[in-house]
Amino acid sequence: MNIVSELKQRVLVGDGAMGTYLYDKGYNGSFESLNVTEPDVIQHVHQEYVDAGADIIQSNTYAANDVKLKKYSLDHEVESINRQGMRMAKEAAGSRAFAAATVGGITGVQPLDITRDTILESYLRQIQTLVEEQPDVFMLETFYDGQELLETVRLLRSMTDVPIIAQAALGEVGVMHGGIPVTEVFQELKKAGAEVAGLNCRMGPYHLVKSFEHVPLMEHIYFSAYPNASLPNLDDGRFVYQSNPEYFYQRALDLKNEGVNIIGGCCGTTPDHIAWTAEAVKNTTPITEKEAAPEPAREIPAASRIHPPKQRLDVVNRDRPSVMVELDPPKKLATEKFIRGAEALYEAGADAVTMADNSLASPRIDNMAMAAAVQNRTKARPLLHLACRDRNLIGLQSHLLGLHTMGIQDILAVTGDPSKVGDFPGATSVYDMNSTKLISLIKEMNEGRSYSGTSLGEQTSFTVAAAFNPNVRNLHKAAQRLEKKIEAGADYFMTQPVYENEQFENIYEEVKHFSTPIYIGIMPLVSSRNAEFLHNEVPGIQLTEEIRARMAACAQDREAAQAEGIAISKELIDESLKYFHGVYLITPFLRFDITAELTAYVRGKNNKT
Repeated sequence: MNIVSELKQRVLVGDGAMGTYLYDKGYNGSFESLNVTEPDVIQHVHQEYVDAGADIIQSNTYAANDVKLKKYSLDHEVESINRQGMRMAKEAAGSRAFAAATVGGITGVQPLDITRDTILESYLRQIQTLVEEQPDVFMLETFYDGQELLETVRLLRSMTDVPIIAQAALGEVGVMHGGIPVTEVFQELKKAGAEVAGLNCRMGPYHLVKSFEHVPLMEHIYFSAYPNASLPNLDDGRFVYQSNPEYFYQRALDLKNEGVNIIGGCCGTTPDHIAWTAEAVKNTTPITEKEAAPEPAREIPAASRIHPPKQRLDVVNRDRPSVMVELDPPKKLATEKFIRGAEALYEAGADAVTMADNSLASPRIDNMAMAAAVQNRTKARPLLHLACRDRNLIGLQSHLLGLHTMGIQDILAVTGDPSKVGDFPGATSVYDMNSTKLISLIKEMNEGRSYSGTSLGEQTSFTVAAAFNPNVRNLHKAAQRLEKKIEAGADYFMTQPVYENEQFENIYEEVKHFSTPIYIGIMPLVSSRNAEFLHNEVPGIQLTEEIRARMAACAQDREAAQAEGIAISKELIDESLKYFHGVYLITPFLRFDITAELTAYVRGKNNKT
């Protein structure tokens, strides 16, 4: 019995959820490890779905790759877990159903500190074992990254001629990340070698039906849909789904009428859901004609902002050195000094006044609020740091939409210092994203799309800076990491403070092949105590022995220490401008008079790049 031949003749019914079904039964941890530790439990679930009318039984191997199993210290059991999982699915399917080898997507919303090659190697190890067990079909499911899904299909097709069902998970109705319509995704999957293209997870039946409305029938490829039972809810700390099996009867008919050939269930579905699905569509004839709804037009109306957008920040000015100045929002509610400082920096010639986002994980007045005050009361241009630490993906996008609405266009994307280094070490660090993914998100919004791919109604116009720490042991590797940020869309870089003249040439030699501008961080010192704190306690900052000695020689003389700190900064500026066109001044302790003097000093120099 061949699944492709059957799809020509009849609609097939898939099985339902494994993970959430086991979760409801009280199991936690790695559900895939139960293949080895409690095989009777898994076998019983498979049998329930066969008895409910499923034509396809998936192996319990969704997350049985070494990347995900490593979380449970089970990465050494990839082979045994996959082999046992596939054998149980085949045994349960028998002659009544097809046995599918399941491979789940690895990349999700949260950043993974692994390369694409590592991900593909992980798939390779899992797939090799599954192929050896001779499944009837492969099921690739819950892939949030379209490129990862395509690469996995190609990898699988290079290893076997077993039919492939390739299912994507959507962030929004009808589109994948990047704004790619479902129809285009399916066409690419067909080219890559999949026999079936489909959607699963993330959405309930209603939204999957809506997603298929715009998809025309295609030659030489079939469609599948495995919706969640509903949107999830949180009940006493546990995710729960609506108990709605009867609802699946009508929705299965709707999916069939949109041209779907395999209909099953994902998170929250049970054997009851599959029984109602089977009652509706099992062994019915697939439709052969369909008039797909046209893709919705993307409208970009005129911008509606509190402040009109300014001219784009000129980050490449060959006629003069450029200078950004950081002025941290205050920790206390007195703000007049901050506003005076922003105005003074503007008058001194700063291209933009940058505002950190709770640096060192210590709470300050929200930089968006201070940016609004600066816009309303000065002529300075605000450039806001945006940290991934304090906001999840929803909050980051919402914050960016707010900045756009306010006419704030300039962002420095940073991952953010972990909360344990700050004033509230028990606070949670979110880190849904890292700085590289945040840059990509912002650039996606500049195309008029949200992270999930839907239209924002208009395009944002952000410039995006990225952080660069050159004060590391291996400067070459640090420079190599910049390439990922450039690929994500970084417009320019701003470095941690540099306190060694020789370092400027070293940095230049490592980055001179990049066309992306670099602003060298210069932070004036105000005392020997300040110098020792920075050198010994602040990550990413190193002072030379000479500079520490010069500051120590000022002893307790505040005026002398400030004058020496300014003199050191001017020397560093002079040396940096031999190699770089931009300076990033960091104001210490709201002492804006110091950075205003240094800004004027930069403005008085000719660019020597």
